[in-house]
Amino acid sequence: MELMLRFPQRLIFATLLAVLVLAGCNRIKPVDLRPLDQAGMWYQSIEDLRKLDPTDAEVAQLVLVRRAGMSDAGCLDLMRIARTRQRPFDSGEAAASLLRVHISEPGVLELARLDQLGLWVGEAQAIRLAGLSEDIVMTVARRRASALPVLSGAALAQLKNVGVSEPDMLALLNRGASDAEAQKIVAARHRAATPAGFVRQRGRIRR
Repeated sequence: MELMLRFPQRLIFATLLAVLVLAGCNRIKPVDLRPLDQAGMWYQSIEDLRKLDPTDAEVAQLVLVRRAGMSDAGCLDLMRIARTRQRPFDSGEAAASLLRVHISEPGVLELARLDQLGLWVGEAQAIRLAGLSEDIVMTVARRRASALPVLSGAALAQLKNVGVSEPDMLALLNRGASDAEAQKIVAARHRAATPAGFVRQRGRIRR
């Protein structure tokens, strides 16, 4: 008798469980990859991306970087780099901003591998907008990734403004010069630029 009473209860439980599972399945929508097609990604690249099981948020980030000029292969590489770190790909906007200041695609991919597409991207943009080359940006990024001493973007811009050449800046970076050392160089350049026979007093130049 007890067994007969338990059987309907088990049947009801199984039925409820099946209903819940089906309801959950109905709520799971497949990721919409059409925005990538609209952004210019080729069909085969989209199929390759599908194998990486992207989320809607990751697709949105890939659309940003694709529209900024990243190739299909580059977009896939960015996703693979994120997957190797077991993290979602959330740096599409950062990568796109670097492409817009003319950091090359290989440069952006190296920055991704160095894990330098975080908050530092704003400073990397500023370095480029100050007229400094990608070589300077990449040298700074490599030193940051290795936790080595490195000049700030502001110090590099000041050095450029007083006429320090890029080879000299690269030499300063590679030997781990500090911002304080850069300030001394800037001050020395300013003194050298002051016309002979003039002295500064109280903010004025007097003969």
